[in-house]
Amino acid sequence: MSPVDDRSASPPSPPASEAQALQARLVSIETKLAFAEDTVEALNRTVFRQQQQLDLLQEAMRQLNGQLQAARSASGDPRHEVPPHY
Repeated sequence: MSPVDDRSASPPSPPASEAQALQARLVSIETKLAFAEDTVEALNRTVFRQQQQLDLLQEAMRQLNGQLQAARSASGDPRHEVPPHY
């Protein structure tokens, strides 16, 4: 008798129930991955919109600060002015 070469034989296939369990697990993982990808995309859009809003608010604040500085320099120091009711 000659020895049997196990290297050329295909690996034994898992029992049907185990294959079904692995298939179900794979589907579950793929589903979770798809939901995670959707969530990440939604979060990216939200962060992008919030950054745009933040940029607009910062620009508005710079403009208001410039207007405030211009008003202060045009009217002088209000601490040294006499209130109008005196």
